[in-house]
Amino acid sequence: MADTQGTDLWLQDFVRSNGGAAGTVHLVEDGELVLASAFNIPEPVRRVTARIPRGKGMAGLALERNVPVSTCNLKTDSTGDVRPGAKAVDAKAAVALPVRDSRGEVRAVVGIAYPDERDLSDAHLAELTESAGRLPA
Repeated sequence: MADTQGTDLWLQDFVRSNGGAAGTVHLVEDGELVLASAFNIPEPVRRVTARIPRGKGMAGLALERNVPVSTCNLKTDSTGDVRPGAKAVDAKAAVALPVRDSRGEVRAVVGIAYPDERDLSDAHLAELTESAGRLPA
C-alpha cells in the first residue's frame, strides 16, 4: 500500500499537471474502495466517500467495470453515475480512472475533477489512464 504522504504529493502533481481542480485516490481493500488521499475535496465529501462499495458512484463503477467513468458536468449529470457527494465538489467535468496491477485487476481508482465542462475524448481518457497508472504502489 502507498504511504499517505507520497500518495498526497503524487495526487497534487497529477491533478495540477492535468489541469484539474480536485482529485482523489481510493485503494481497493476487501473488494471496496477506501479513500487514501484527497486534494481540494471538502471535508464533508471526504467523509461520505471514505468507503465506496463496488458499483456505487463514479469510482465504484470504475472499480466494477475496470474502465474510466466520466461526466462532462458533476452538477447536472442525470445518468445516476454521479452520487450527491460528488456534486458538492466545486468542479464540473470529472473522471474516475481505474489503476491496474500487473494482472490487470483494479488496485486503485484515481479521480480528477475539472473547473469547467468538457467532453473527454477516448484519446484523452487513455492518456489520463496511463498517467494514473503511475500511482505509487
